[in-house]
Amino acid sequence: MNELTALRARYRSDKAALITAQTQGRSLRSARQLLMQLAQLADALLQNLWQRAALPDSLALVAVGGYGRGQLFPHSDVDVLVLLPDGAGTDSALQERLAAFISHCWDAGLEIGSSVRSVPECLAEAAQDVTIQTALLEARLVHGSAALFGALQQQFAAQLDPQAFLDAKTLEMNQRHTKFENTPYALEPNCKESPGGLRDLHTVLWVARAAGLGTSWRELAANGLATPFELRQIERNEALLFLIRARLHALAGRREDRLVFDLQTAVAESFGYRNSLATDGKRVHLRASEALMRRYYWAAKAVTQLSQILLQGITARLAPSTQELRPINDWFYDKGGLIEVTSDDLYQRQPQAILHTFLLYERSPGLKALSERTLRALYNARGVMDGAFRRDPENRACFLRILQQPEGITRTMRLMNQTSVLGRYLWPFRRIVGQMQHDLFHVYTVDQHILMVLRNMRRFFMPEHTHEYPFCSQLASGWDKPWLLYLAALFHDIGKGRGGDHSVIGALEMRRFCRQHGVIGEDAQLAEFLVREHLTMSQVAQKQDLSDPDVITSFAQRVGSERHLTALYLLTVADIRGTSPKVWNAWKGKLLEDLYRATLRVLGGGTVNPAAEVEARKREALILLALSALPHEAHKRLWDTLDVSYFMRHEAPDIAWHTRHLSRHVGTPQAIVRARMSLAGEGLEVLVYAPDQADLFARICGYFDRAGFSILDARIHTTRDGYALDTFQVITATMPDHYRELTHMVENDLAQTLASCSALPDPRRKRMSRRVQSFPQTPRVSLRPDEKAQRWVLNISATDRAGLLYQVARVLAAHQLSVQLAKVSTLGERVEDSFLIQGAELQSSARQLEIEKELLQALAVES
Repeated sequence: MNELTALRARYRSDKAALITAQTQGRSLRSARQLLMQLAQLADALLQNLWQRAALPDSLALVAVGGYGRGQLFPHSDVDVLVLLPDGAGTDSALQERLAAFISHCWDAGLEIGSSVRSVPECLAEAAQDVTIQTALLEARLVHGSAALFGALQQQFAAQLDPQAFLDAKTLEMNQRHTKFENTPYALEPNCKESPGGLRDLHTVLWVARAAGLGTSWRELAANGLATPFELRQIERNEALLFLIRARLHALAGRREDRLVFDLQTAVAESFGYRNSLATDGKRVHLRASEALMRRYYWAAKAVTQLSQILLQGITARLAPSTQELRPINDWFYDKGGLIEVTSDDLYQRQPQAILHTFLLYERSPGLKALSERTLRALYNARGVMDGAFRRDPENRACFLRILQQPEGITRTMRLMNQTSVLGRYLWPFRRIVGQMQHDLFHVYTVDQHILMVLRNMRRFFMPEHTHEYPFCSQLASGWDKPWLLYLAALFHDIGKGRGGDHSVIGALEMRRFCRQHGVIGEDAQLAEFLVREHLTMSQVAQKQDLSDPDVITSFAQRVGSERHLTALYLLTVADIRGTSPKVWNAWKGKLLEDLYRATLRVLGGGTVNPAAEVEARKREALILLALSALPHEAHKRLWDTLDVSYFMRHEAPDIAWHTRHLSRHVGTPQAIVRARMSLAGEGLEVLVYAPDQADLFARICGYFDRAGFSILDARIHTTRDGYALDTFQVITATMPDHYRELTHMVENDLAQTLASCSALPDPRRKRMSRRVQSFPQTPRVSLRPDEKAQRWVLNISATDRAGLLYQVARVLAAHQLSVQLAKVSTLGERVEDSFLIQGAELQSSARQLEIEKELLQALAVES
């Protein structure tokens, strides 16, 4: 055992020295050298242990998997196959020695994965399992009988069906890509398994080896499957992925193939990246992790393109096409549903054919993809897409025609991005390809977010998607130039990553594009307006009081026309839905639609007349109350305690609901709580009626925090006789099918909470996500008087977490501040909340500073 301990110590020491020496270097060659040297180190240890075990020379010790390729990562398994002669499997003494050998491998520090089989057993297993076929393809003799290993290789090669293997590996790759949502642009990509990762390159080499077309990239190039330029690109991007994965293992101290948030900064710094500061020298302009991730995404994109080209080439070698090339025009053939260029140098001779490739793809539903020859021609023609290419009037006209087609726009733009054509033609777009957004809001890179927004916009105009957002589809059906909205979607975030206001930068880029492409007059004005104002509508809807006539009038003046309003509404909905699956909810949709309808009335010549609006709502509420058989004038007792602001803030159905439940309880000392399914279509609407007190809002927030609810909106009203009449929109992650049980629970438990006179409980604690810990949002607090100088507007921005609103409410309660209105906006893992508040302490500048300081302390993320 002492000898094994010494072996273990020496192996670990040598391994650590290799990792330290190689992972500190920044040369891409260092990764290949490290993997090879680690494999050689494992070889030497295994050979030593094999000899110590005194195993017969008739056996063979075979390396498989990545170890078999001679590529052993710092914390990857050492996969081996012990190959037995026929009949040796029944030798019990041999089995004991083999078990001891495997045990000694573990004792010596090898993370071993082992199997023991004879040649017939290997062949039988391989016939049933493509994974074993793959392992045997990469098998390498480490020690023992070369004859036995040679027999396995010979018989396996004779048994292997290259076409069936190709089909199986292609299906396996497609399934793997689906698991990772078919994108290399994940927030925490797996550099081995994600699309564009190392496994894609492995797949190409596996099927090439099975087809007898080569075992290395240079052999594939020698056999005509890759050009010299493609060979350099493959080797360079493979080396980068090698280095990233090796450093992930080294920094994590374990097998870790994901670029998780916890490690992105450390890996980036190992490459020499550092946070770059903005021009003010204080703000971080570009994080080191963002620079690394952009480099990774570009490499993954290149791997995706090149592996597709090579796999199509191998497929063509295995099953040469007998399909007739049907001429489409002078530039392209139809090759069984694939677009094929008429010559390899077409794009060098006729650069205008590049964009026409995608126009043809878009116009021809029967053409489902690009052929290998076309993909290769595009990949090798990137240098042609220069300034002159972008200035060519024919190319500019062709790009506009692509946007103006009635079908196929989303898939065409995605294909243009995948093939790097979109970024080469729209040079500002190239700057945001692979640009990560660590803002706890967007979950896609900027280019993928833009394409997602374009997809969302496109779906508003497709009849088969009208059920998703009927109101948006209704507005879109009357829109005359959809391509203007698609253009705005393409440019709305194109100014990100340059410092400054990306909306202003994007608007300038939009103006330049319109001038260059002959988009003039009202069309150009609308496109520029949409890019410049694409955040405005969501900010007004989610942060301002929509019951205030001045808010609606000001927004209407900013929008200017019904056409601008409709376009901005559609872009806003598409944009919010394209940020993250967690960001959009029915309540946000209702706020935006309410703002749209209120603004439309003003733009249509109407005015916001509070008195007329209040009377109209009262009349509608009375009709609803009559339908529910409420006694005549039973509403008066409650309504006499309510002022105009209440009726302006609540719609008629809400007023009727409040009146129906509270008319008999006016002046009661007990808290009245009622709940129902939200009319917005998601979550609950909760009504609270109770004697007002300074900490009432905090107690209600505390209950929702402990019960696991998130507050989307709070409308706070104090009656003339000193009662709080508050309405909350809340959601929970586990909304039951039978909501009545939930409403009864909320009504009973919240009423009991409000009846308690105990001190406010501490907020519950919740573990922070890795993303929040790695990219915390700097908390911000803004406290200023409203436009009428009657109340104060409190805006907060911070990292979202359980109990955050309750912590804010506790601070306000401690300073005897009453909340008049709360607008809660959750953007992924960031919140931006607005409150209208009142209180005597707000009249003192010193007390204001103290309140802001306490709020910042409450909002800070605990490490």
